[in-house]
Amino acid sequence: MTPIKILWVDDEIELLKPHFLFLQSKGYQTTACNNGQEALLTLKDQNFDVVLLDENMPGLGGLETLSEIKLQFPNLPVIMITKNEEEKIMEEAIGAKISDYLIKPVNPNQILLALKKLLQHKNLIAEKTITNYQQAFRRISISLNDLKTHSDWADFYTQMLYWEMELESLEDLAMLEIFQNQMKEANRLFAKFIENNYQSWIDNETGPLMSHQILKEKLFPILKNKSSKTTMMLVIDNLRFDQWKMISPIIENLYHKEEEISYYSILPTATHYARNAMFSGMMPLEMQKKHPELWVNENEEGGKNLNEASFLKAQLLRWGMTSKMSYSKITHLKAGKELIQSLHNHQKEDLMVVVYNFVDMISHAKTEMEIIKELASDNKAFRSLTLSWFKNSPLLEILLQAKKLGFNLVVTTDHGTINVDQALEIKGDREVSTNLRYKAGQNLSYNAKSVMEINDPKAIQLPAPHLNSKFIFAKEHQYFVYQNNFNHYANHFRNTFQHGGISMEEMIVPFVVMRPR
Repeated sequence: MTPIKILWVDDEIELLKPHFLFLQSKGYQTTACNNGQEALLTLKDQNFDVVLLDENMPGLGGLETLSEIKLQFPNLPVIMITKNEEEKIMEEAIGAKISDYLIKPVNPNQILLALKKLLQHKNLIAEKTITNYQQAFRRISISLNDLKTHSDWADFYTQMLYWEMELESLEDLAMLEIFQNQMKEANRLFAKFIENNYQSWIDNETGPLMSHQILKEKLFPILKNKSSKTTMMLVIDNLRFDQWKMISPIIENLYHKEEEISYYSILPTATHYARNAMFSGMMPLEMQKKHPELWVNENEEGGKNLNEASFLKAQLLRWGMTSKMSYSKITHLKAGKELIQSLHNHQKEDLMVVVYNFVDMISHAKTEMEIIKELASDNKAFRSLTLSWFKNSPLLEILLQAKKLGFNLVVTTDHGTINVDQALEIKGDREVSTNLRYKAGQNLSYNAKSVMEINDPKAIQLPAPHLNSKFIFAKEHQYFVYQNNFNHYANHFRNTFQHGGISMEEMIVPFVVMRPR
């Protein structure tokens, strides 16, 4: 193992020999310099892992030497050692991006601790994380067989997201692969759980909060509080729980989080069904019956989610809500910037709904564009891309302006998405729906053991385009591909993010209530 190389710069370097011997015994290699000019020349000739720099030296002083080091070697860590505790000196050093500072006199163990914190921090965290996951692995495996309720599964999914993001921060690919296999097993069992319980949730309403119930149970009580200011409900289309966890720290700089819960998207986990159910407060079959002028069937022409504002107004009236509301859908940069300029016009509204479609566009673009396939190659990259977009998007400015106006904030989504990798062969006619994670229609041919099959759509409150129409849902990481040119399309859609089927990622989604700071 290559020793860590230290350059120690001090005009009284001869007094530090005991420190050098101590560090050598711990496996460090130390080079001495007694002034700043010599240090800069040495750095040009040799590579070092860290510099220990005395602040008070004759000639080229410590702060001047620090500035030159950062100019010439910007990524080289520097620990400043000083006997001057003046706040101004410390501010200058910190402003010049020192990695740490120590106050003289320093003993060898102080130096060792500072070096370990700086140079071995990442390794120590990695070792601890791996040890903790290894201990948790058995508990997780055992608990999989004890998950009996929808809340058990929601809590389990949150726990797994924690481990996924912890392990992805490391460089141990083997450990991450173990986790991913555990997650696949969990989604296999989750699909069984949904198959066994979903219809009873619909029949008896004894299950979790679902798409058609979430606004009545969680949003409307806020609106009934007439003393409240405008509530902005932000619906980020296709936002997975892990993506919410990535952007939430930024939003929490502006807003206090009062409540964060998970709810379940209805099936299919697709905008046509889940988001219309959210805004209408109805299951799709009831939407079709009570609002035939607003509902568009799978086999009919026209946009399937163009009537969300009308559905929401009808739901508000149905529950006796006279709230003044507006609805905006943002699908491109210009629309986002226009909303920033007009946000102050919404101050007299009770409810301002903003549907933001960017995350959904990423997942669809990944299917067709090679560059997006590279940028969002896996869950970690998809989260990173979402975070990068959010930091630089009009949406962040919208939230900043909403906070200044004193708006309350509700953040949610309609469904999530999953990265698919297992193609399932299917046969069907031209009227069969095109979604890769569910199919609706007649004359379908498939392996019944691999799917969740609904022969009577009305049993789960879904409209049937034809008398003998059925629905089938992909589970785990599967996706449907037609028999014709199977290999081509299986490869084309493999490792893309899809939604419409059954997985924790698609069905368990966030609903968050926040107040401005």
